Amino acid sequence: MAIHTLNRSTFGDPKNAGNLMSIEEANALLNEWVPNERLKLHMKQVAAVMKAWALEKENADEITALKWELAGLLHDADWEKYPDDHCRIIIEELERRNIDPDVIHCIASHGPGYFGVEPVSKMDKMIYAIDELSGFVHAAALIRPTKYEDLDVKSVLKKLKTPSFAAQVNRNDITDALSRIDVSLEELIRFIIDHQKNVA
Repeated sequence: MAIHTLNRSTFGDPKNAGNLMSIEEANALLNEWVPNERLKLHMKQVAAVMKAWALEKENADEITALKWELAGLLHDADWEKYPDDHCRIIIEELERRNIDPDVIHCIASHGPGYFGVEPVSKMDKMIYAIDELSGFVHAAALIRPTKYEDLDVKSVLKKLKTPSFAAQVNRNDITDALSRIDVSLEELIRFIIDHQKNVA
């Protein structure tokens, strides 16, 4: 991923706290901006894992879980259409729509090495950890005849140690993201497998 420093650290207006679009509205935006079905699937998988983590691990209420889900669903929304301005365009679009600043900051911080925005909240830190690993797990599943069926953590870990496999996935980002959360690599891979395997 190219570096697109955003040159700011605050996003959205605090008075918009609690303002969230519906999943239907978010999907409509994706359908308008993202022709690439593989990229759309990636965002839907990240959204599913984020929502599940919020509900199962953070005991989040429905509104908080929706924040996590929206951040996952929209984090790469401008990547295909505006590659030179990722993720500035989606941030500006969400600010224009008066969306909760927590969601916008989460999207802005999903790649601190690229956008120059540090993950602060648990939601920020988890999208950073889940994003790269979700794509990697999916790549590991796709090369198997049975895809996700019986995909185990050990085989994903083995592929992570093979630099030539899914070479575009930044292993350093995964290591950095995991250093910010109290979750093991094995636990997170297992959670991702379980919660994105049925996303279509």
